[in-house]
Amino acid sequence: MLRSLVAKPHSSQCFIFNLSQKLLHGNGAAQFRATRAFTPRSVAGVSPPSKAIVYEEHGQPDAVTKLVEFPGVEVKENDVCVKMLCAPINPSDINRIQGVYPVRPELPAVGGYEGVGEVYSVGSAVTSLSPGDWVIPSPPSFGTWQTYIVKDQSVWHKIDKGVPMEYSATITVNPLTALLMLEDGVTLSSGDAIVQNGATSMVGQCVIQLAKSRGIRSINIIRDRAGVDEVKETLKNLGADHVFTENELEVKNVKSLLNEIPEPALGFNCVGGNAASLVLKFLRQGGTMVTYGGMSKRPVTVPTSAFIFKELSLRGFWLQKWLSTEKAVESRRMIDKLLGLVHEGKLKYNMELAPFSDFNTSLDKALGKFGSQPKQVIKF
Repeated sequence: MLRSLVAKPHSSQCFIFNLSQKLLHGNGAAQFRATRAFTPRSVAGVSPPSKAIVYEEHGQPDAVTKLVEFPGVEVKENDVCVKMLCAPINPSDINRIQGVYPVRPELPAVGGYEGVGEVYSVGSAVTSLSPGDWVIPSPPSFGTWQTYIVKDQSVWHKIDKGVPMEYSATITVNPLTALLMLEDGVTLSSGDAIVQNGATSMVGQCVIQLAKSRGIRSINIIRDRAGVDEVKETLKNLGADHVFTENELEVKNVKSLLNEIPEPALGFNCVGGNAASLVLKFLRQGGTMVTYGGMSKRPVTVPTSAFIFKELSLRGFWLQKWLSTEKAVESRRMIDKLLGLVHEGKLKYNMELAPFSDFNTSLDKALGKFGSQPKQVIKF
C-alpha cells in the first residue's frame, strides 16, 4: 500500500494541486499552492476531490512517492476539469522523481507527464470541449498521476474515443518520438534502411512499424536474453526485417549480414556503450546516428575513423525541447495521425494496464525489479 496523506480543509496539510497556471506562465514547472479549500457549497464550479501520487523530495520513486487526497478546486471560466482515465509510467517520470531529469516540476509535485482523461466539467467560457469528450494534455504536462485535473482549456486536445484508452494515454511521448526521428533531419525514401538498438522499447516497436508503412527496411539490435527467439519473432511480426543480438554482431564485418538490405542512412541509439557502437558500424558513408536515450548509462564512444573516413554525423533528439518550440499545432496533427494508425490496426505495442490500487506493483515493474516488463499504464 502507498503511504497515504489526506489534505483536510484549514489544516497544515491543506495544499491543493493546481496546474492551471503552468502553461499560462510558461515556466515549465508544475505548481503546488497553499490555499483555502473550496467546497461545492462555497463555489459554483468545483472539481471533485482528487487522489494523486505525490513526492515532496527527490529520491527513489518507491521510497518518496505517496498517495495524497486533495479537496476539490475551483473551475474557472476558461478551465476544464478532467477525470483521468489512465496514464503511463515512463522512464522520464522516474528520472524526474529521482531529480536527475533536466526539466522537472517544483516540489512538492504530482508524478506523471502524459495520459488521457474524460472531460468532467467546463468553465463558463469554454466552447470547444464538452463533458464526455476524451482529451490528452498536448503538449504533455506534469501531474497526470491523479484522478482529477483542472487546467486551462488550451492545455487539452480532443481525441477520438474509438482508440483504446491505453494507446491514447501513451501516444504523445514514445510514438511521437519515433515519428519525429523518422521524419526530421534525414530524408528517407521507400527502399532505404534504418538501424536501431533498444528495438524492444516502445519507441523501437513504433520505429519498426512506422518505417515499414513507408517501405523503409529496419535492422534491429537487442540485448542477449532468455527467450530471445520469441523476442525476435515478436519484432518480425511487427515488420522488422532483421533482428540481431549484440553477441551475434561480434563479427568483423556486420554489413555482410544484411543480404539484400542497403546500408542504412539513419540509426537510432537509446542505449549507449557497445550497443551504440554497433549502430555506427552499420551506417553507410555520410550516415547519421540520433541518440534519444542512454539506458545503459554508458557513454557513446566513436572511433576517429568514423568521422574522418565515413563522415558520420551524430546528433541528439529530445521530445520536450521540440515541443517547447511553438510546435503545439503540428504535434497535435501528428498525434491524430498516430491515433489513426492505432485505430486502423497499423500501430501497436506491448503494454500492461493495471488499476490505480496496484500502483506500487506497477512502479516496481517500471523500476525493473521483476526484469523486463511491458510498459506500465495506470487505470484510474
